[in-house]
Amino acid sequence: MKLTDIVSGEFNASEWEAKGYQLPKFDRSLVAKKTYEEPTWVHFGGGNIFRAFPAAILNDALNTGKYDRGVIVAETFDFEVIDKAYTPYDNLSLLVSLQSTGTIEKKVIASVTEALKADYQFEDWQRLVDIFRKPSLQMISFTITEKGYSVAPADLERGLQPMLAMGKVTALLYERFNVGALPLTVQSMDNCSHNGDKVKAGVFAYAERWVTDGLVPTTFLDYLKDETKVTFPWSMIDKITPRPHQKVQELLAADGFEDNNYIETEKHTFTAPFVNAEEVQYLVIEDKYTNGRPPLDLGGALYTTRETVDKVETMKVTTCLNPLHTAMSLYGCLLGYTLISAEMADDDLRAFIQKIGYMEAMPVVTDPGVLNPYEFIGAVINRRLPNPFMPDAPQRIAMDTSQKLPIRFGETIKKYVDRGLDMDNLILIPLTLAGYARYLKGIKDDGTPFEPSPDPMLEELQAIVAPLEVGKKDQDYSCLKALFSRSDVFGLNLYDAGLGEQIEGMVKELYSSYGAVRSTLHKYVSAR
Repeated sequence: MKLTDIVSGEFNASEWEAKGYQLPKFDRSLVAKKTYEEPTWVHFGGGNIFRAFPAAILNDALNTGKYDRGVIVAETFDFEVIDKAYTPYDNLSLLVSLQSTGTIEKKVIASVTEALKADYQFEDWQRLVDIFRKPSLQMISFTITEKGYSVAPADLERGLQPMLAMGKVTALLYERFNVGALPLTVQSMDNCSHNGDKVKAGVFAYAERWVTDGLVPTTFLDYLKDETKVTFPWSMIDKITPRPHQKVQELLAADGFEDNNYIETEKHTFTAPFVNAEEVQYLVIEDKYTNGRPPLDLGGALYTTRETVDKVETMKVTTCLNPLHTAMSLYGCLLGYTLISAEMADDDLRAFIQKIGYMEAMPVVTDPGVLNPYEFIGAVINRRLPNPFMPDAPQRIAMDTSQKLPIRFGETIKKYVDRGLDMDNLILIPLTLAGYARYLKGIKDDGTPFEPSPDPMLEELQAIVAPLEVGKKDQDYSCLKALFSRSDVFGLNLYDAGLGEQIEGMVKELYSSYGAVRSTLHKYVSAR
C-alpha cells in the first residue's frame, strides 16, 4: 500500500477501505487540470499543520462535489520539504487523526495539486508569477509561524529580489498589480493573535521601502492599502500537530502502508508522507474577501466578523486553552511529568486546570457566539489533553513562559480589576503564578534538579529568586517583590492588583520543604 499506487491507479480500493483508509471521492486529475488553468488558492508553508488542517478541510470540501479547485502550496524556507515530502508522492499525504479514545482515523489528502519552491533560483518562481497574474486567484494564505513574518533591514536593501517570505510575497503582489491591480485576499492561518496585521505589516514594510527607493510607483502602495482590492483578514487556528510519531509509523507499517518513512531535512524540519494530528480543530476566519474565496466552510471552517475572530482568540488564549496549558506545564515540570496526557490522569492537576477555566477565568469571558466557551473547555479537558496518542510535553509548553504570562493570566486579572469583580475568587490563578517562582528554581518537588525550558528572560528572572532555597526555614522572601511587581512579566503589577501578598504567601508554602509542591497544590485545589 503506497500513495503512488493511488496516483497510478494501480491499487485495490476495497483493500485500503477495509483497513480504515478514507480515499478521495473526487476526480483528482480533473481538479488538478482546472486548478492549473484557473487557480484560486496559493498557500505558503508546506509543513505538517498545513497538510493536517487547511489542505484537509479543502479535501473534505472537494469530497462534497460542490467545488472543483485544489490548493497550490509554495515553500519559502525549507525546499527539501518539497523534494522529500511532496514530489515523491505526487503531492498526496496521509492524515492520521489521533482520537482521544485511542483509535486512529486515516484519510488520504489529495487536495494539493502543485508544490512549488518559492525562490528565484528555481523554475517554480516563474510559475508563481504566472499564478499571481491570473484573475482567478482569490486567496493566498500562510502557515509559516510568527517568525516567518519578520522583516530584516538587510533584506529590505535587496530591492525587488528579497530572500525572506514577506519580501517574496510582496514581489508577487507587485506582479499582480502590474497586470491590472487585480483583487486578492492575503490570509494568515498562523497561530498568533491578530495574524492578518502581521502579514500586512511585513508586506507594507517592503512596499514602502521600494517606493522610497524609487523601485515601484506609489500607486502600488495605494493598491495594497485599498481594501476593495487587497485585504488582510484575521483568523484563529487551533489544532495540535506534533512531529511524525513512532507509534503512528508502527501502526501504519502493520497495515502494510509502506510510505511511513521519517524525514528530517538539513534545516531540521521533521516530516513524513503521513501527518499525525489531534482530532479536535478550529479555524475561524474574518470574512473579508475581495475576489471570492474557496468554500472552506464546506470542510468545517467558520467565516465571521473581525470582532468575532478577536473574541474567539481572546477566549482561547486567556481562558479556555492557553492558561490551562501553562498552569499544568509549570506544575508538571515540578512534579516530574514528561507527558501532558499523563498529567491528566493526576487528580490534583486535572482539577487544578478545570477549576481555573470554569471557576476563575470564565466569569470574564465574552461568548463569541460561534464557539461555546464551556464546550471549548470541555473538549480541552476531556478529549484533547488526555489524548494518549499526543506526545506533547510540559517542557515544550513551558518554553518562553515569561512571554506568555501577560496574555494568559494578566488579561484575566486586569478584567477582574476593571470590572470591580471580587478578587477573592482568584485562588488557583495566583497559585499558578506562585508556581512560576518555584519553577524558576529548577528543582523538582522531590529535590532533583531539572533544566527550565528556554526563555529569553530565564536568567534574569532566575537571578531574582536566587536567594531562596527549598526547605530553608525563616528565609527572607523580600526578593519576590522584584518579581511580582513586574508588569512586563505578568501584564500588570500584581501588588497594585491586590494579589501580590497572597501570591507571596503561596510561594512560601511551595518553598517550605521538598514535597511541598504536591501538598500545596492539593490543599488549594481541594479547598477551591
